[in-house]
Amino acid sequence: MYTHSKQVVREGAPIEEAKKAIVMLHGRGGSAEDIISLKRVLNISDMAIYAPKASNNSWYPYSFMAPANQNQPALDSALDIVDQVVRDIEADGISAENIYFAGFSQGACLTLEYTTRNAKRYGGIIAFTGGLIGEQVAEENYNGDFAGTPVFIATGDPDPHVPVSRVKESIAILERMNAFVTFAIYPGRQHTISSQEIQLANKNVLDA
Repeated sequence: MYTHSKQVVREGAPIEEAKKAIVMLHGRGGSAEDIISLKRVLNISDMAIYAPKASNNSWYPYSFMAPANQNQPALDSALDIVDQVVRDIEADGISAENIYFAGFSQGACLTLEYTTRNAKRYGGIIAFTGGLIGEQVAEENYNGDFAGTPVFIATGDPDPHVPVSRVKESIAILERMNAFVTFAIYPGRQHTISSQEIQLANKNVLDA
């Protein structure tokens, strides 16, 4: 089993000039550069971009719905890496309400898991095909208050990796914790990010 070392690709606005930052989390088999490429279509040109790299290009070894211990210690290490990045951004003077998150697939699951375990008022959260992690959702891990944070979650139906039932279960928990969730479920969509999802993410989170 493996853990992650902190390797972060930085792009976008210089942190000294930026008023907002975004943490971008790539999917299994992807790279930091892959997820950063979304800057061409997401409205993040004024943000400092932070994209950590996963060891082995994977944040955890098995399905996000495998028993939690099967994905350790990689999962806890991944959550810790995200937390370190958030702390770095805050240390550079950008507070939580101006920090955004975006992830695809495995990165979307990690995005939701980190932010829901550490719920507060963030700038916004985008999960392109993802849900909360675990064989069952461990509601005892989620106790904070999103205070109206805008969240966009999308998935295909069916998706080969992320069941719609888990997406809906995750949305219910985020809403209970006072997130303002917009979601979209696309019948028959491939495991990818569509142009319509990009438009909805821009409208409901980045331009909100």
